[in-house]
Amino acid sequence: MMVCGVILLQQIDISLIYHMIRGQSTIKLYVIYNVLEIFDKLCQHFNGDVMRMLFHSAEGLAKFHPEMEIVLVHSCILLVQAITLSACMVAHNNALPAMLVSNNFAEIKSYVFKGYNKDNVRSLVYFDSIERFHISALILFVLAQNILEAEGSWLGSFLINILLVFLCEMAIDIIKHSFIAKFNNIKPIAFSEFLEALCKQTLNIETEDAKKNLTFVPIAPACVVIRVLTPVYAANLPYNPFPWRLFWIMLFSAMTYIMLTSLKVLIGMILQKHATWYINRCERRKLHAD
Repeated sequence: MMVCGVILLQQIDISLIYHMIRGQSTIKLYVIYNVLEIFDKLCQHFNGDVMRMLFHSAEGLAKFHPEMEIVLVHSCILLVQAITLSACMVAHNNALPAMLVSNNFAEIKSYVFKGYNKDNVRSLVYFDSIERFHISALILFVLAQNILEAEGSWLGSFLINILLVFLCEMAIDIIKHSFIAKFNNIKPIAFSEFLEALCKQTLNIETEDAKKNLTFVPIAPACVVIRVLTPVYAANLPYNPFPWRLFWIMLFSAMTYIMLTSLKVLIGMILQKHATWYINRCERRKLHAD
């Protein structure tokens, strides 16, 4: 499925889509990004159900299931969303701040004036967590595009734009969840319970609400990352005969795999250590409360 996703994204002309999007006005950029974000969230809902269905069906794993097309569509949506973000970052008319402000305030408006119960808020928190990973994939795309095409000094403005994107997202999420908790009489301790549930999921501890676990399908972001890193590697390959170029390709691939695997193990160890500490902290707090 990942191979199919990468091959599909390779057929997309990034330069053509980039120049089509960059030629639009700021308000159109906002509409495009907002529509893509909506479809991204819809695909997230479908992806979790589709992957659970496939992994519980030997027949589903043995053949290309029609629902797997959703993952491929999700990859295309994330790629176009990354191109839109890149176009906003390099624009000289303050398109990025305008898009972030309008998009995030529209998100606040769509959430804070609705009724939510505790389970709905938990799902919303989980989707906001997944959104962080998607934003990281989008920013990695912008970084790759800058490495390939940017001229002059671009690192400083790039870091400022990254900081602006993450600060806006964090500030809006804090405001959004504060208003949701206020209007629906949800105590702040509920968010600690959500974190405790995530920690138990990290440590593979069985809980009563197993169906409410965080489900993150990384295939679509992974396809986007592989698609944007491939030209970066290709641009840095030495001009040697084909056997030597094949050797460098295998070497770069092996180095990347080892580094990503080491990073995954390191992050997993850190998360498990933090989860163990937090669960012990929660148990001590419950004992004191009793």
